[in-house]
Amino acid sequence: MSLSPTAPATRRVAVAPARTISPAGAASLVASGMWLDYGAGLCQPTLFDRALGARIGELANVKIRHCLTMQPRAVLDADPDGEHVYGFSLHFSSYDRKKHDEGRCHYVPVNLGEIPDYYRRFMAPADIVVLKTCPVDENGCFNLSAANLWHRAIVERARTVIVETSRRLPYVFGEQTGIHLSEVDFVIEGDDGALPELPNPPVRDVDAAVGRLIASEIEDGDCLQIGIGAMPNAVCALLLESGVRDLGVHTEMMMDGLVDLYKAGRISGARKQLNPGKLVYTFALGSHDLYATLDRNPDMYCCPVDYTNAPHIIMQNDRVVSINNTTQIDLQGQAASESDGHRHISGTGGQLQFVRGAYASKGGKSFICLTSTYEKRGERRSRIVLDLTPGNIVTTPRSDVMYVVTEYGIVNLKGKSVAERATAIIGVAHPDFREGLERQAHEHRLIPRGVSF
Repeated sequence: MSLSPTAPATRRVAVAPARTISPAGAASLVASGMWLDYGAGLCQPTLFDRALGARIGELANVKIRHCLTMQPRAVLDADPDGEHVYGFSLHFSSYDRKKHDEGRCHYVPVNLGEIPDYYRRFMAPADIVVLKTCPVDENGCFNLSAANLWHRAIVERARTVIVETSRRLPYVFGEQTGIHLSEVDFVIEGDDGALPELPNPPVRDVDAAVGRLIASEIEDGDCLQIGIGAMPNAVCALLLESGVRDLGVHTEMMMDGLVDLYKAGRISGARKQLNPGKLVYTFALGSHDLYATLDRNPDMYCCPVDYTNAPHIIMQNDRVVSINNTTQIDLQGQAASESDGHRHISGTGGQLQFVRGAYASKGGKSFICLTSTYEKRGERRSRIVLDLTPGNIVTTPRSDVMYVVTEYGIVNLKGKSVAERATAIIGVAHPDFREGLERQAHEHRLIPRGVSF
């Protein structure tokens, strides 16, 4: 892959040259029954959304696809009873989760790295796509900033393409990072307001304990994928304290913990087989310091999600280490990471694809981490269970899970029978729940009596 900030050679060509339009003028193009697309993360529009919210009562059955909403959406908030507009999310943020609980936002089950193909083959083309971008550059391109993802695929098939520019967005280098002027129908001269930040969750003692176990498994030259959450952040913090060096990065999300390692000189990418010397990612969310580090930084390489997340590409790097959270795991090793019963809370994201890609890489490892317990309605409960909560979605099947990590230890499930798995997983449960889990495992014949491992 070559370092290029421009759009690919194959382009959707607009019927007429792009022209400047006001937010209200752009919103007036929306008609009842249309599919709109707001994109994901930092690329989601602000001014257009406010203008559409101001007139949404005039419309019916407007459907908006989006992902990881980072600030309140005026168009949804202006229609609290859901009479005019419906949201469809490819991965929930806390705002999307709130709207889901209100019946206003619906989840689309996806492997994140497959989404460009979904747009090209299966999803209805957007009648209008509106993406926030950097202002047009010297190459005639609107840089997509730190939200490459599947935005090229949306633009290729959309009937009308609108960009809303912002000088606050970091300008990134990478692959397929731009929308050319010839593809754009309208330009909204943009919103220079502050970018949404994603605060780092506080690292508790239990997170540090899990992070310490995982960090001890990471060696010089390993290639990292770090997921979102306190535990993966704790791994980065603990790697800063260790002597590990020459790390590589091929990840989905660029986050502050990885930037801290980069600034400390621990990440060189020198031993990577793909894109040596580059920190490869598809989107970024975090602090303003993170965004400033990405801006025009040639070490950072932003690629489409079907490059970052495809297992057959991930595996081409040696010693990939994938680190992701889960919320519940059963005694056979099924990891449920995206729902609480029938209440959806996040999404499949890239977890399964990175678990598979890391395992397939030469010397690779994948870690699924969780705290052993949680509090609900004032009661302490075990995250390790005989059976998953009814309705819980299995994100990573038992056949794919490799390492399971809690604050009480780390176990490798690869090659283990059901009985060996159950025994090993019980061993990393909270001590107060182990006896009950062992009794249940015997009662349901997961562990035969009289056999020890």
